[in-house]
Amino acid sequence: MTDLYPAVHQPVAETWPSLVRPRSNPVRRAGALAAIRFIARDLPATIVLDNRRYGQGGPEMQVHRSGPFLDRLGQDAGSGFGEAYLAGDWDPSPETDLADLLVPFAERFSSERDSHLLPKWAQSLRWLVTRSQPGDQENDRAGARENVSRHYDLSNAMFSEFLDPTLTYSAAYFAADAAAELATASYDELSYAQLRKLDSILDAAGVRAGSRVLDIGCGWASLAIRAAQRGAWVTAITIASQQALMAQRRIADAGVSDRVQVALRDYRDQIGEFDAVLSVEMIEAVGENYWPVYFGAIERRLAPGGVAVVQAIVMPHERMLATRNTFTWVQKYIFPGGLLPSVHAIQEVTAQHTGLQAQVIRHLGADYARTLRIWRNRFIDHWPQIAGLGFDDTFRRMWEFYLAYSEAGFRAGYLDDVQLLLTKR
Repeated sequence: MTDLYPAVHQPVAETWPSLVRPRSNPVRRAGALAAIRFIARDLPATIVLDNRRYGQGGPEMQVHRSGPFLDRLGQDAGSGFGEAYLAGDWDPSPETDLADLLVPFAERFSSERDSHLLPKWAQSLRWLVTRSQPGDQENDRAGARENVSRHYDLSNAMFSEFLDPTLTYSAAYFAADAAAELATASYDELSYAQLRKLDSILDAAGVRAGSRVLDIGCGWASLAIRAAQRGAWVTAITIASQQALMAQRRIADAGVSDRVQVALRDYRDQIGEFDAVLSVEMIEAVGENYWPVYFGAIERRLAPGGVAVVQAIVMPHERMLATRNTFTWVQKYIFPGGLLPSVHAIQEVTAQHTGLQAQVIRHLGADYARTLRIWRNRFIDHWPQIAGLGFDDTFRRMWEFYLAYSEAGFRAGYLDDVQLLLTKR
């Protein structure tokens, strides 16, 4: 096979050693091409590869370098597709939005169709191209700090360029139909939607003046500040050092330093009792082995009559069981050590290991898709400023793919975002 298109992007090998072209293997390359042909039979998208078109029409991707593209897919089914994008082996066509292209692929991996995705003979060979999670991403105290730091301590300035002024890095809560007209999603509406989300959590937890609040995984302190503005006393903990420093500055700028204490502390080491324990999109970084420990820590910190609210990105239970031991592109490049739970898994863990009862009170999947579209548009618009912080074009492609890939997951229903109320049984 020949490379029909000129290279549109070439990573710097010294900076991105994982993107060096893998050694060509004719058997694996042929297997990757066979898988593409099989998946594309009823795929509502188009794959243009070696001047041939696969799929049923719709959003179009163009493979610039077919050899490396197939080699990456054949070597690592969990990361190859995303790595090929980072390396510049393929792009959406000029008139195609990246997330729009990824939605049909996300729909193919939904739990309802998983058993029909590949023929049985191909499923039996998945182990050849599917990698297991590496041992160095364990979420014990030392490992969790390293894993979290690799994402949240990237650059406070970088996150500030695309997040809204509240610096809230989780799904917003839009009052209108969040799924309607994604193309018109506006940055101007994001801060109001984020404040609405923060208030929905505080309302569910009954936070008011005088409440003692623990915020586990506090981010850049938007929830802690909002709680303090209600008159609550807040302990906000994180294990990301640069994030903690900026959180302290933001708390001081908001004039609530007397009500909020920020600590660089693992959730396992927190002491005391609180009327409300809050944790927003932090469980994704805990790791399956530590889910009982995490919910046990929440239970121990609750004062009599106290409640907890956990906001979590989740996937269908069947998909979680099928993928929990695989090493995915997201784990390799974005969230090392991470794993998305299912609602069923959370309810099962809390029932078996704690005295807590977990109840879903709100679904924010469509809201997250809209949030991610706004973040990605903002990231692209502010790329010159982000590049000025020292990030290269491969990093840009990595974050564009991450944000679009996530948006596609929520739009396809492969992912959801839920708020759960946890009360003592």
